[in-house]
Amino acid sequence: MKETIGFPRALLFYYYYPAWRVFFESLGRTCKVSGKTTKAVIDSGIKVTVDEACLPVKAFHGHVQSLSGACDRVFVPRLVSVEKKAYICPKLMGLPDMVRHNCTGIRQILDPCIDMSRNRKAFKREVYATGRLFTQNSLRISTARRKAQHTYEAFIRLLEAGLTPIDAMIKLNIYDGQDFENSAIPHNALTWRKGAETRPLVIGLLGHPYIIYDSFLGMNVLDRLKSMGANVVTMDMLSPAIIEREAAKSPKRVFWTMGRRLLGAGYYFLTPGVVDGCLQMSAFACGPDSFIGELLQQESIRSQRKVPFMTIIVDEHTGEAGIQTRLEAFVDIAERSMLR
Repeated sequence: MKETIGFPRALLFYYYYPAWRVFFESLGRTCKVSGKTTKAVIDSGIKVTVDEACLPVKAFHGHVQSLSGACDRVFVPRLVSVEKKAYICPKLMGLPDMVRHNCTGIRQILDPCIDMSRNRKAFKREVYATGRLFTQNSLRISTARRKAQHTYEAFIRLLEAGLTPIDAMIKLNIYDGQDFENSAIPHNALTWRKGAETRPLVIGLLGHPYIIYDSFLGMNVLDRLKSMGANVVTMDMLSPAIIEREAAKSPKRVFWTMGRRLLGAGYYFLTPGVVDGCLQMSAFACGPDSFIGELLQQESIRSQRKVPFMTIIVDEHTGEAGIQTRLEAFVDIAERSMLR
């Protein structure tokens, strides 16, 4: 029987699962993804984490717990950096240690250290070290790494073409038979700019993938906006060139990778004529997000609020009724702004 590697459906699963799945399957392993986020998953995570942890980290622990007994190893990488001179949230750096300390019943944790802050050589060494846990054949590991890289590049192209991560995974057959969240974005919503006389409302949505693409943590924001007649553009649909160009407007370079992407996409969405409203979804207790949100709020004021901007903060106590009311009010303001 093939060894099974478990993947918690949380945090940066929404960006890097396709590459890692292809890598491990090329080495003869089976990959298993935890189920959708539910209240039971959240409650399970809350019981084993400290109160100060943000909601996505609590959810991650709950997903790890749900994989207990269902796989041989759980994949919990130590994410330090995915690009030069930029870093990931410190909580993701310490995630393997937190999981080892907090979660019970896990047979073994697979925790490669991903640090590309200086160069890619260290990353390649870590990939090969991970591969050698399963085979001593360097050629086989090299082939698996190349397949994973090609899959990841194809995945990113699909995101920029307007697909959600879930849609892109399904299109690439990175799918194990479980029910994924429904997608609310069938194509790139910005295509209406190409000469259409009548158009639907377009909302730019900012937020970490593990919030906006998780229907439970993100309160199903994609489908809610779609039901209100809006098309949604996320930061993942924007090219890196646009994000870097816009993020460069900041007097000081933001050294958080995700924070810089959020800032660049936010500046772009707040440019008059791009979208009709900009909405940020953030988790309570996320320090970088609160900083980025304040910068975007200032940008919105500086542009004399030509593009409506709103932040919605979620935690384990957030109610659906309050979210629905705020979204309806925001869409109403965006529609009025569009008609001006």
